[in-house]
Amino acid sequence: MVKKVFKIALIVLALAFVVAQFIRPTMTNPPENPSDTLESSTKVPPDVEAIFTRSCADCHSNRTIYPWYSYISPVSWLLANDINDGRKELNLSTWNTTDTKRKVRKLDKICEEVQDGEMPLPKYLWIHRNAKLSQNDINTLCTWTDGEKKRLDPGE
Repeated sequence: MVKKVFKIALIVLALAFVVAQFIRPTMTNPPENPSDTLESSTKVPPDVEAIFTRSCADCHSNRTIYPWYSYISPVSWLLANDINDGRKELNLSTWNTTDTKRKVRKLDKICEEVQDGEMPLPKYLWIHRNAKLSQNDINTLCTWTDGEKKRLDPGE
């Protein structure tokens, strides 16, 4: 009896997995207007650019690189949700469309979240180990965000 229930449960799970493959979120990058990007309005030093590219751009820009496993449900749902949330919170591809006050708040948040170990997301680091920030990376980002805040809002 237990074997039969286990076998039925396994079949149901396998069928659910197969059906889930046909229910996929949109996994595309919105078009990027070069005049809206962070780089178009801000001098981003090469070391900061490298950190952003390595550790932030997949979720916080319209330049997401979708790995092979992002097309397998239910992983695709999780990734799409994280990417959509990340872009909504901070999108380096649309930085120049944000008002100065919000930019200053976002710069504060960047430094705060990397110092607290909240970014990159720990679950992102499970597979993307090269995205892990060293203390030097964190210091570099925070030094840059502080300078950028002063440039944007000299009274800050």
